[in-house]
Amino acid sequence: MTDRDNALFGHTEMIFRRNFRITQLYAAYLDNCPELITSEMIELLTEDGSLTVKEAIVAILAEAFGLDVDNGAEDRALIKDYLTPSVRILDPKKYTEDPYYKNIRISDLKDGAWEYRLETYPAYRGVICNDIEIYEDMKEVPPLGFFAEEFHFPAVLEDGNEWMTLTPVDLDTCEEAIAAARGKVVTFGLGLGYYAYMCQRKPEVESITVVEKSPDIIRLFKEHILPQFEHPEKVRLVEADAFDYAEGVMPSEGFDIAFVDTWRDASDGAPMYRRMKALEHLSPNTSFYYWIENFLISRCRAERYGAAKDIIELGLGRNFSSYEELIGFIKNV
Repeated sequence: MTDRDNALFGHTEMIFRRNFRITQLYAAYLDNCPELITSEMIELLTEDGSLTVKEAIVAILAEAFGLDVDNGAEDRALIKDYLTPSVRILDPKKYTEDPYYKNIRISDLKDGAWEYRLETYPAYRGVICNDIEIYEDMKEVPPLGFFAEEFHFPAVLEDGNEWMTLTPVDLDTCEEAIAAARGKVVTFGLGLGYYAYMCQRKPEVESITVVEKSPDIIRLFKEHILPQFEHPEKVRLVEADAFDYAEGVMPSEGFDIAFVDTWRDASDGAPMYRRMKALEHLSPNTSFYYWIENFLISRCRAERYGAAKDIIELGLGRNFSSYEELIGFIKNV
């Protein structure tokens, strides 16, 4: 590669390093102390009007993460380009007025080892609230949301362990696929039936086929949630493996839209995402949508970047003739 290419690769290396660092900081925060910020802390920092609520949250997180604008360009970039645009103050009405939240009643239901109930986010608990934002230069900003008051959301527990939830991120990351739904729709993964519910409300949706491999989840849904749908006759439940169905049955079904949501997060989802993408050609007239697709792309690109770095540093395998070829390799998820 030319000197220009090497300089551009150095910039890309910096972007991936910062992406990785902010991801690790957020993971440590959300896994270990998501309730670090309290209402009392926010009131103390904003009482004189010198800071907004968002600025107070950014200041608290920057200190918790060990970031300081005086520490150099790296810390300043993480605060300015990642942390600040990441923080969102969430409006609870956006979710409590959602049709599913308003119309589907699942709290305080018990069925053997299964329990439906409402879980609670305390005020200012940090939560991932939408899909990650990926910029043209491959910078990645995870959206971090905060409610200024307690927020309740539905959950299903098995033997006291959380099995499924319907949180703000679940609603926000379905918006595009819901807007696109029309004609014959297939969705892989049932969960609490949110996507199926929102689709059956649309006049332009003829039918929704739900492919789910767990017979327990299907039974619970049929007994407790489906009867609350306005148009349950539109919904068809199929007990099957998603990939077996996509390969063996789906090509002859003539679906207009497919929504794939069979993973818990990007770590287990990336391999399944690549596997389903490889089957898209079998249903060429179907438009595919994927839950948290940007998070999945981020995971895949990080793996490709690691492979590209090994190729360059160790001199193994192929060589990249240009920076553009290198970036094409990284982006080919």
